Amino acid sequence: MRVDVPPALPTPSPVQLGYRMPAEWEPHAGTWLTWPHCEETWPGKLESVFPTYVAMIDALRQGETVHVNVLDEDHRERVYDLLEQHGIPTGPGSRVHLHVLPTDDEWIRDYGAILVTREDGLAATNWLFNAWGEKYDRVERNNRVPEAMADYLNVPVFDLPIVLEGGSIDVNGQGLCLTTEACLLNENRNPALTKTEIEQWLLAGLGVREVFWLGDGIVGDDTDGHVDDLTRFVAPDAVVTAVEEDPADENYAPLRENLERLQKLRTLGDEQLRIVELPMPRPLFWEGQRLPASYANFYIGNRVVLLPAFDDPADAVAKQRLQSLFPDRDVVPIDARDLVWGLGAFHCLTQQVPAVPQKSSAT
Repeated sequence: MRVDVPPALPTPSPVQLGYRMPAEWEPHAGTWLTWPHCEETWPGKLESVFPTYVAMIDALRQGETVHVNVLDEDHRERVYDLLEQHGIPTGPGSRVHLHVLPTDDEWIRDYGAILVTREDGLAATNWLFNAWGEKYDRVERNNRVPEAMADYLNVPVFDLPIVLEGGSIDVNGQGLCLTTEACLLNENRNPALTKTEIEQWLLAGLGVREVFWLGDGIVGDDTDGHVDDLTRFVAPDAVVTAVEEDPADENYAPLRENLERLQKLRTLGDEQLRIVELPMPRPLFWEGQRLPASYANFYIGNRVVLLPAFDDPADAVAKQRLQSLFPDRDVVPIDARDLVWGLGAFHCLTQQVPAVPQKSSAT
């Protein structure tokens, strides 16, 4: 459904000023993440994810600046020393910058600023974060992060007073947005808003023109069905989507339903959406809990695509399919088995800083 700017939104809104959210594959000025520090995220396994973070940062810094939040000066020194031990310099002259910016946890995709662009610069959109429907007591410091990011980047901030997590949406940069009913229509997010009103806010804040609604998320996802574990745009007219082949698996039916919905969708140019299926890894458990392991939780950097790997035969299939879609980037599988114990992976842990579009010069 195509919608108009909500009349209740303070004007001017980002879309009225010409801003839009770029697709993730468009050029980045950098990537922002938070160094792991929350024991509640990875109970008993916090330090086991440090090597994964080192691998992420090392891969990303080949093509862009990497910004890393730390808690305080002491934490900065410890992270600095660890990165130096792995041959990763930080600070002036390097592509890795450490920021003392206290947070409640690591999932910056969901609480960080969602940055939008227009021809002359960036702006930050600052949405409300309520810890995935008030499931956790992790909001006070996280809700300060968007403005702090905007201050560092020296860009304007638009405060958008509805609950929205970055992992609940995905855009193609040309007006289309993917999301799920299970998350954005959940009463623990914005119970006073209708589906149409939520679409209006997405248009106003992110410059999208049409919202594609999928259904349920995967088993084990405590976000109530974030789309970045399900379906992702990989081109203006193409998506990858997770599909489970085992009819006995709990994910089989909801992922098939999402696939059927995608098959009915069309681009703004009335063209059929191209769909590439991604396999699901074998079920992964920790202490009896099914974890939300999904290859769809990849992150697209300037030169690399970070792919969660699970020591599974399907790892190679997922890598081959993504590599064919991103021939100019290296798809880098990184073991995410410890990482996903925290109920997320690379996309959840990153937030892109888009590059400012370059004006065409006269010839």
